[in-house]
Amino acid sequence: MRTVVITGCAGLLGSHLSRHLISNGYKVIGIDDLSGGYIDYLPDVPAEQFEFWPINLVDGHKSLKNAFSDKNIEACFHFAAYAAEGLSPFIRRFNYQNNIVASANVINECINNDIKLIFTSSMAIYGRHHPPFKESMLPVPIDPYGIAKYAVEMDLKIAHEQHDLRYTIVRPHNIVGIYQNIWDKYRNVAGIFIRRVLDNEPMLIYGDGEQTRAFSDVKYYMEPFEKLINKWNGWTFNLGADKTYTINELADTVQRVAWKNGYYGAEKKNVEPRHEVKYAHCDHSLAKNPKMLNFSDDTNLEELIKEMFQWAMTQPKREQKIMSYEVEKGIYDYWK
Repeated sequence: MRTVVITGCAGLLGSHLSRHLISNGYKVIGIDDLSGGYIDYLPDVPAEQFEFWPINLVDGHKSLKNAFSDKNIEACFHFAAYAAEGLSPFIRRFNYQNNIVASANVINECINNDIKLIFTSSMAIYGRHHPPFKESMLPVPIDPYGIAKYAVEMDLKIAHEQHDLRYTIVRPHNIVGIYQNIWDKYRNVAGIFIRRVLDNEPMLIYGDGEQTRAFSDVKYYMEPFEKLINKWNGWTFNLGADKTYTINELADTVQRVAWKNGYYGAEKKNVEPRHEVKYAHCDHSLAKNPKMLNFSDDTNLEELIKEMFQWAMTQPKREQKIMSYEVEKGIYDYWK
């Protein structure tokens, strides 16, 4: 049976791609330490279709080696990461361990077993370039998270030159959908807004709320990712929606959906700005090319938030993730 590895299989991208590939006849070997995802997000299918390995990628070398021992593995989708740009300056060690060291361990296994690696980098590597960001732009990240992702990109290129590692890099951005962790207060702004409304807390808007982002429905990523299993070695692709919204517009959308679902206390509150790129979205011409991935993203933000909100209403109340800060100097009041 055609087999792939997916790290971060209990997260947003990993849980959706696992289901997509299983439905298309693949076996998925899923790896996750459940620090950012939940076991009930995993596909409920027979073991011959989905094999779960609870591994911490930073220090689980022996278990990781065993997980990669299946000789039928064609590719590894490396989604596992801690993607919190704004928080990363306050958790440098944790950021680099979970985004660089963990990736190095996965890269080693792919080299040793001649497995193609599809790596999800981030729009964060572009920094403050003028949008739309193009793959050809020189990365100038402004935070440790973006630095970590760029470091892994560079390592992949070296691994190809020295060890003939096959790889493709994808730079996604602002993905939204069910199975997203809405209990992490540091990342995924749409999920944060929804969780706060459900808990009768105001939506916190950093600064004036005029930051722009292009929010993308996770479902549009599935077919492009599958196409990368055996093609486009050495290429880098931006993936995501084209239409941008301000954070104020996102908050207004969540508020409208909340009211329609009986949550009439949904409020907005402006708080101190944080260190971030204000205007960020990507050019997707390369991925859209019919001769390349033929990518198309038709995200309807209102419908996406509606689906996400109604799903969130059915979820059990989970404990919010609170990080241990390595640096407290300059920490924002709303994270104290």
